[in-house]
Amino acid sequence: MTLDFLSRKTGVIVGDDVRKLFEYAQEKGFAIPAINVTSSSTVVAALEAARDNGSPIILQTSQGGAAYFAGKGVKNTNQEASIAGAVSAAAYIRAIAPTYDSW
Repeated sequence: MTLDFLSRKTGVIVGDDVRKLFEYAQEKGFAIPAINVTSSSTVVAALEAARDNGSPIILQTSQGGAAYFAGKGVKNTNQEASIAGAVSAAAYIRAIAPTYDSW
């Protein structure tokens, strides 16, 4: 799939590129899968699948998944583990995603 209208071809997209991708998917009649990631291993597996299939994907974390990303040794009182895990997952995904030339 060629998404030449995107300003960024691989990695994390934001802003108008997200809207353009959603409009393109709607126009072409396909869905973009959202995968709940809980560790660097699940991030890598999802990125490899997207690359191998030439497909855009959405990586997401749930509250529990984000806490798991932080590690079982981090207490989640007041959602500290969920917040730390979500922030670290986002940083990891932003850093690693461009290396998977998926589109």
